[in-house]
Amino acid sequence: MKRWWRRGILIFVLPGMALLGWWLFAPGRMLRVPAAQLEAEAAKLRDPALIARGEYLAAVGDCAACHTERGSQRYAGGRVLATPFGDVPTPNITPDPETGIGRWSFEDFWRALHEGKGRRGESLYPVFPYTSFTKVTRDDALAIFAWLKSLPPVHQPDREPGLAFPYSVRGSLLAWRALYFRPGVYRPDPARSPEWNRGAYLVQGLGHCNECHGTRNAWGGMEQDRHLAGGTIPVQDWYAPDLGTQPGGGLAGWSSNDIVDLLKTGRSARGVAFGPMADVVRNSTQHMSDADLQAVAVYLQALPARVPAPAPGAFAQAASHAQGAGLYLRQCAACHGKQGEGVRGIYPPLDGNSSVTGPTATNAVRSVLLGGFAPATVGNPRPYSMPPFAQQLSDDEVAAVVNYIRQSWSNRASAVWPAEVGRLRHTPVD
Repeated sequence: MKRWWRRGILIFVLPGMALLGWWLFAPGRMLRVPAAQLEAEAAKLRDPALIARGEYLAAVGDCAACHTERGSQRYAGGRVLATPFGDVPTPNITPDPETGIGRWSFEDFWRALHEGKGRRGESLYPVFPYTSFTKVTRDDALAIFAWLKSLPPVHQPDREPGLAFPYSVRGSLLAWRALYFRPGVYRPDPARSPEWNRGAYLVQGLGHCNECHGTRNAWGGMEQDRHLAGGTIPVQDWYAPDLGTQPGGGLAGWSSNDIVDLLKTGRSARGVAFGPMADVVRNSTQHMSDADLQAVAVYLQALPARVPAPAPGAFAQAASHAQGAGLYLRQCAACHGKQGEGVRGIYPPLDGNSSVTGPTATNAVRSVLLGGFAPATVGNPRPYSMPPFAQQLSDDEVAAVVNYIRQSWSNRASAVWPAEVGRLRHTPVD
């Protein structure tokens, strides 16, 4: 009933919002570039230095991760991205003239990145994070375009999105854009250092970190007052933590070295990259320069302290604490230590680990069920892994051991119920 009620509201509200969106994003408001500048940019596309820079920037933006179907050609598209509104296959962005971007001009590419518009002027679905990519500078966009144009063309037709009505009607995106999208290249803050500004540009723009590490409302719009404050990734059911390092932040107490180590190697003294973040490290951040990684760390360290949560009542351990302690000693302590101290450089600590003590137990539960697999990187080519326990432990047992870990030593996190473990057990794995 609620689903049909919401669709009914949309049918009546969206036309009015679409008119507002058309007024705000009418073609006449598009950026116009002098012809001489366009000719100069076209000549640059064959510059080897520009192409090499574009390769680096495409890695920073993690473009291949979405635009590559598993087992297929890189950048040829076809990977299906699941959203709460339906499935959206990614397009082919190799320079094939029939099925890719072979006939695209740089202006077409710039509009897609900066304005979220396709080659024919159609609104792009925001599963493509143009809400972040709009901050990318024109010079960087040109370099990425030059790199994509240098790739071998792959003939692979795009597939149609599998979206439910009314989300399948592209015209409804005009209303969404009017509410949640404001195009604009990143403008440096003169009151901040060049290093901070570089980090802000990477995190807010190409890195599009807030697309996962932010909170979305029921319409898929980002809650702007919760920048990088953490959120559950829709459909995937992983929790992307708050990236603040100040008191109250999800990475409180992390040093710049901790952040750089995690992004460069997939592991640090404070924890290990796993789940979707392991793919980001493998495909993207490990390839970033030390200077850019340090800039990202400087920016994250400068995020404001978070508003402290209301003081909880008297802490009470889960009733299954003793059961969880036994399971932990049998299954976990040999690697993570009896006191959750871990083994430096090999097994991550669990005492004080932000992945363990987060506001939700989702990541801890899924790691127990699916195992923990850090990415293989140049700096850590043979990472140690944690085996999955989905076949060995029941929902009650998983809940018990996770609660024990979240409520032992210095950890004081909320409990998880077996029913939630059961739900996460049956969440599809991408």
